[in-house]
Amino acid sequence: MELRHLRYFIALAGSLNFTRAAERVHVTQSTLSHQIRQLEEEIGQRLFDRVGKRVVITTAGDTFLAYATRALREIDQGLSELKHSAASMTGELRLGTTHTFNQSFIPDCVAQFLLHNPTMKVIIEELTADIIVSQLEQGQLDLGVAYRPESTSGLTFEPLFNEELILIVSQTHPLARRKRIRLIELHRESLVLLPASFSTRRLLDECFAAAGAEPNIVAEINTVAGMLGMVMRLPVGCIAAASAIPPNPSLRLIPLEGPTPMRTPGLLFNPRLPQTRPGLAFAGLLRKHAAKAGARVE
Repeated sequence: MELRHLRYFIALAGSLNFTRAAERVHVTQSTLSHQIRQLEEEIGQRLFDRVGKRVVITTAGDTFLAYATRALREIDQGLSELKHSAASMTGELRLGTTHTFNQSFIPDCVAQFLLHNPTMKVIIEELTADIIVSQLEQGQLDLGVAYRPESTSGLTFEPLFNEELILIVSQTHPLARRKRIRLIELHRESLVLLPASFSTRRLLDECFAAAGAEPNIVAEINTVAGMLGMVMRLPVGCIAAASAIPPNPSLRLIPLEGPTPMRTPGLLFNPRLPQTRPGLAFAGLLRKHAAKAGARVE
């Protein structure tokens, strides 16, 4: 059974006249008659009775008509959506993201998005996770990208991948040659960490407690760039996601274990507000990019 069979059947059922139905679907009357016979043979039942010059739909035809109409409507809507989505989009997309993902992940996705949609305008705001949640609730953002917040307040969080937090030291640090390090080995080790107001810091505190380690926190800085600046100047380490660390041959990135600190980046959006076409398209792009990023991390 092919789509044309359904279109011809619905056209004939609507007019009950071969001539008018053939004109409607732009074929000859003989072609329409032949296609209807093919459909009836495939189904194994007559769909129409020919009474003289009159055409009457049978009980089987009447039953099949409801399903055929619904199926063809769904297919036509799907085709329309595909054609619509292939067209270049215009408008504005407002995105909130935390610092970690604004290093390369978000810029890579935005660049690809704008290549295919050059008339779009993308507004990116680098915010804390709490502010992203607040602005999504107020409808000031279309999408958010952040680690899983402690409270989403009714927002939807869609995990993208899991990401390990790692130890970063300078190439002259005593631990620089290590391939992996257990958290307990950081007991009394001098570290620069994020302040306690950050969920990442609270996660690290829980991991240190589970390992029985008490590192020497010599400074708290609320940016990764600031922590790296300290690492380059002092014999200290910091802990962050690898995706937040720009390439630098003077730095050493060391995986942690026992336990491994793990964060989950994801999409945040407000289910109470309708998703725009650009927002849906960009979210799909983020998912594809995240699949590749997750494979690299793991």
